[in-house]
Amino acid sequence: MIKFVDDRINKFRSNKRAYWALICFLIIFILSLFSNLIANDNPLIVKYKDNYYFPTLKVYSDAFWDGDFPTEANYQDTLIKHNIKQNGWMVMPLIPYSYNTVDYELAHATPSAPDAKHWLGTDEEGRDVLARILYGIRLSVIFAFLLTLVSSAIGIIIGAVQGYFGGKTDLILQRVIEIWDSLPQLFILIIIASVFLPTFWSLLVILLLFSWTGLTGMVRAEFLRLRNFEFVKAAQVMGVSNMRIMFRHILPNALVTSITFIPFIMAEAITALSALDFLGLGLSQDYPSLGDLVRQGKDNLNAPWIGLSIFIVLSGLLSMLIFIGEGVRDVFDTRKNRR
Repeated sequence: MIKFVDDRINKFRSNKRAYWALICFLIIFILSLFSNLIANDNPLIVKYKDNYYFPTLKVYSDAFWDGDFPTEANYQDTLIKHNIKQNGWMVMPLIPYSYNTVDYELAHATPSAPDAKHWLGTDEEGRDVLARILYGIRLSVIFAFLLTLVSSAIGIIIGAVQGYFGGKTDLILQRVIEIWDSLPQLFILIIIASVFLPTFWSLLVILLLFSWTGLTGMVRAEFLRLRNFEFVKAAQVMGVSNMRIMFRHILPNALVTSITFIPFIMAEAITALSALDFLGLGLSQDYPSLGDLVRQGKDNLNAPWIGLSIFIVLSGLLSMLIFIGEGVRDVFDTRKNRR
């Protein structure tokens, strides 16, 4: 088993395009996980009156820094900056803006062009584009990963039941899947979006309802093929339970074809989320959305930095996932392994 895994890893590493795509994707994703430390309007650390505070981890009021209000402190405020400077110091993140921070001190009208303060400029509401991209990548990848994980698990289980039992079970489930796939997904999403404002989890559930059928057909076909093999017949004769045969003996062999499609499903999930946000049917403005930046790039052709930035980010993410998927597919391709 160890030799099998090592051979597959070495074969994947021999595909330079897929290998470096995976490295780049992991670096970008890991950086996005620390978005709160890279792009934030709160200081990383504050030394105030000989004590140390961490505003990125804990909320402090304006009055705590000898301000005038009991509300959350605004560290862009001149008074707060002056008080902290008089009694200590503070260290700001590399990008001193969060995804929802509006810069009210812009020298030009929004959207403003890239400069020393905003490396990729600002959007139409005066928010830093680079900060929104960082947070948007984290949101999109986590959303796509959860959607892929849950939908793949449901699709694999249903496909396994169809392929192993066959007969009426397979016939009924196959008709249900065909009817379900024929439903107008876009119209259903429009109706749901008009009834309530989608959140991260509600949108995940909505897309999950229509995405679980992606792997069902492939797993069903593999189980239909493998259930007639000798090792399955022998296990049935020995009295092994159906569940054990399905998920202990057949599923590991059927997963090979399913694993190769996971990066493609993730790419499809990122595209779906961005498309819904672009159409206004996805997440609200409270979320850092890559699709919203696509919409702003379309609506603000006089601000090409928005459209170019999000085009490079989305095309780069999707290309890396496609390259990774191709590399994984080649690793498990029996014809290429035989050669």
